[in-house]
Amino acid sequence: MPVDTHAKALFITLSGDSAAALSCINRLTPEFLCFFLPDTQKETIETQLQPFITKMPQRWDWVLTADPHNFSTSHQALATHLPDLLMTWGIHRGELVVDFTNATPAMAAAAALVTRPFCSRTILLKEANPSSPETETLWDESNPWNEEAVQSRREAATIFNQGAFPTAAKQFRLIESMVSGGQKPLYHALADLADGYHEWECFHYKEAWDKLKTALKALELASIWGGPSGLSHMLGTVKSNSGFLERIVLDPQDVKASVADDLLAHAKRHAERDHNYGVGVAVIIRALEAYGQHQLWKQFTVKTWDVTVEQLPQSLQETCRTSFLDDVDGKYKLPLQAQFQALAELGHPLGQSFTAEWPKMKTLLDAAYHNVLGHGFQPPKAERFHQLYQLILKLTNVKESALPQFPIMKL
Repeated sequence: MPVDTHAKALFITLSGDSAAALSCINRLTPEFLCFFLPDTQKETIETQLQPFITKMPQRWDWVLTADPHNFSTSHQALATHLPDLLMTWGIHRGELVVDFTNATPAMAAAAALVTRPFCSRTILLKEANPSSPETETLWDESNPWNEEAVQSRREAATIFNQGAFPTAAKQFRLIESMVSGGQKPLYHALADLADGYHEWECFHYKEAWDKLKTALKALELASIWGGPSGLSHMLGTVKSNSGFLERIVLDPQDVKASVADDLLAHAKRHAERDHNYGVGVAVIIRALEAYGQHQLWKQFTVKTWDVTVEQLPQSLQETCRTSFLDDVDGKYKLPLQAQFQALAELGHPLGQSFTAEWPKMKTLLDAAYHNVLGHGFQPPKAERFHQLYQLILKLTNVKESALPQFPIMKL
């Protein structure tokens, strides 16, 4: 690993000879410096170290342990003082370098536990040939997070698969801040991917597409250069999703066919992934309306939110004039049932299928409107969602396989 010659913050364990500590300080020239040492060695810092430091840090301090050979004592001293000290200094995750060279086993164990959230580099100075009087000192530097990141990213992937995309993105960015440089692009891309799917869940199609495009390019490169197993399998779904979003974003029409498909898929995710049937039913009714709106616009240039009465079948015109006028903006707006009635009387198959299935549809819609997210106070039921979902697939002739599916992340 290339050796970085600078450290934002340096944490040094000191239980014996100070020469190695001085060498480390002068090599890394930290802005902030903290010693961890037995209380009997405080004078060592002032007499053997401080006068010989070539560039003094902006701030420095120490944490003392009463017994450097006792893990509990050392851990208690460090856990009590170090996190607050680093917070006061403004040290963020990944900015702390830890030197274990002069640590006792107890001090090393305590330091490893307490510094873990902040440390992305560890230092160990050792002699190349201890038996030689003129031995060379070797600089051994490593980053424990390069290996620990594997388990952490699996946890983040599980969170992603549960639909908690902001939490997954936060976890991936945390890993990115801790791993060494060569691994950072992978985790940055995974965080962008999670952000993109969060934007999609919020129906921010342009922002979602931008995020997915950026993440996809970086993840394809990572896959070529030996990324995590399972990455290449996921990328096919991401690429398909990016294409789906592209169609929505670049579609110039006021009523977009793909949005109806997205609403139906969105409802299915909330019902099956989250078991949130209330949201699922509310969104699926909106999806049904979107399918009707698309056909009315595509075939008859009827905007359901701004209807020209004369565009409607004769039988609906008077009802529209007397019942569908919005007092706020003065526009005529067709409710759900009237949209499909208009389609049926205009001879469209979707409206005719809706009319034929109306007895069953009315029962399901009444149940949906009675739940908490409808107009009532009844808890939503899973079977009502599934019945409504299957009926809408039947009415619209939409194949479930054609709906967008979010990827299952396995890393």
